Amino acid sequence: MSVRIGELLVKEKRITPDQLQQALKEQKGSGAKLGYHIVKMGFVKDEELTALLSRQYGVPSINLSLFEIDSSVIKLIPADTARKYQILPLSRSGATLTIAMTDPTNVFAMDDIKFMTGYNVEPVVASEIGVMEALEKYYHGSQKAATRADATAIATIPSALEMASRGLEELQATLGDAGEVEVLEELQEISAEGLARQGEEAPVVRLVNVVLMSAIQKGASDIHIEPYEKELRVRYRVDGILYNIMSPPMRYRDAISSRLKIMAKLDIAEKRLPQDGRIKIRFNENGEAKEIDFRVSVLPTLFGEKIVMRLLDKDKLMLDMTRLGFEAESLAKFETAILRPWGMVLVTGPTGSGKTNTLYSSIAKLNTPETNIMTAEDPVEFNLAGINQVQVRENIGLNFAAALRSFLRQDPNIILVGEIRDFETAEIAVKAALTGHLVLSTLHTNDAPSTVNRLMNMGIEPFLVASSVHLVCAQRLVRRICTNCKQPSPHPAAALVQAGYTAEDATTVQPMKGRGCDSCNRTGYKGRVGLYEVMEVSEDLRELILVGASGLELRRKAIDEGMITLRGSGLRKVQDGVTTVEEVVRETVK
Repeated sequence: MSVRIGELLVKEKRITPDQLQQALKEQKGSGAKLGYHIVKMGFVKDEELTALLSRQYGVPSINLSLFEIDSSVIKLIPADTARKYQILPLSRSGATLTIAMTDPTNVFAMDDIKFMTGYNVEPVVASEIGVMEALEKYYHGSQKAATRADATAIATIPSALEMASRGLEELQATLGDAGEVEVLEELQEISAEGLARQGEEAPVVRLVNVVLMSAIQKGASDIHIEPYEKELRVRYRVDGILYNIMSPPMRYRDAISSRLKIMAKLDIAEKRLPQDGRIKIRFNENGEAKEIDFRVSVLPTLFGEKIVMRLLDKDKLMLDMTRLGFEAESLAKFETAILRPWGMVLVTGPTGSGKTNTLYSSIAKLNTPETNIMTAEDPVEFNLAGINQVQVRENIGLNFAAALRSFLRQDPNIILVGEIRDFETAEIAVKAALTGHLVLSTLHTNDAPSTVNRLMNMGIEPFLVASSVHLVCAQRLVRRICTNCKQPSPHPAAALVQAGYTAEDATTVQPMKGRGCDSCNRTGYKGRVGLYEVMEVSEDLRELILVGASGLELRRKAIDEGMITLRGSGLRKVQDGVTTVEEVVRETVK
């Protein structure tokens, strides 16, 4: 932005090239914006600079000294954010928030304000001196305090959009050591040809580093980079919900794609077929080296390649089963089943419901020196010490069935199969469970009882299912209420009854919700917790399976025997103030 202002003023013959060089030299020593120094050195008047920007970008200008701002509007944007972006909220009308900016082209700042406040953002341009004086006036902080805050932020890696807002030329300096993302050689080999391509241009490398680092900072589980006809969109999935984060210039579309493909060791020339890869990076966090994996999926779409990256942070892998969200009685049943010497335990649910975490927690509990644990996964998400993990590779014939056959010749005690997808895999897994091995695996079904019917639909005989399956656990993830801003949320008794509470419970339950605070990005939620439906296959259920009972009949019998349904698990967590009624209703059915 600074160079553009200078070039614009030279082009308009407001300053000479020599004056521009003097101002740039002055700016380099101070760190302030170029426009500030041009005005300070008396080359142009502040009002002239503001008017020029207003005409150039087609944005109205404003003199902040003549404008009185309501305190309720000021509170919409925190002081540190306002200082970082050099912006000031002016007025709110319906769903639109008008903000004064020194840089009206800073779409990253506007995206962040929109994400933070939930309002559409309309910019007007104001002078830098006017904004600085207004910030001091309305946020009661001296410029020195703001400068100290800037220094602290730079030292501790700023938030995603605070970094993005400064423009690509300033990002590297802002990120400091954290911006220097080192791609580990173990999964990264950059060819000479790749280095010559546009994906290795410095601004693109810095932009990709910002996207990766900011996702880590915001606690995202996935990054989506999506090309459309006239827009390139970056979204993060935080606590299961997708949020728009930024819209990089369209000219960077192919360069970003090439850079990520190089990092993930994919074919950058192949743009017609989907590709999957992995990026392993090392960066500094609070002075300590930390490693994180990104699972990369590239998919050709109408307007370019969509890239989705799943963040795999081993430090956030929760292997303590008591903290996953199991009810006490459900956890007791689950632990009893996985401690048996043989049989099958199945975990079901949609993609992203936490099945992998539950399975990893299970084998972590079973991982002892006297136990041989073997896993076949697609892909291997986390490396676990003491466990033999095999990466399935369909393209060379190493599928789940082939891996399972080999496992049975490796003297295993416990076998984990990433997913039962077909009859062949199901058949071998069932036979392994019946011949003295504990088999853990996943299926994609809506609830626990329907898993039995799914196996039979694959072609497994009812008597084999009844004999091998000891327990089925269905699960979902719901957002936790932010503990910093939790408050009571009265609901009509009729609504609670509709959700699944008894008429008696509906009068005593006190649902909670998050008011929204800085800690949870004004969402009212922070983190997630599991809902679990654990069906233990009892003798009565085995008899029903043998006679080919429907999923509905199995469900009724399991509930009679004490099974807590997904909805029931959710309602208990609402009662305990862990999540909201809305989250439970969104993820489960009665």
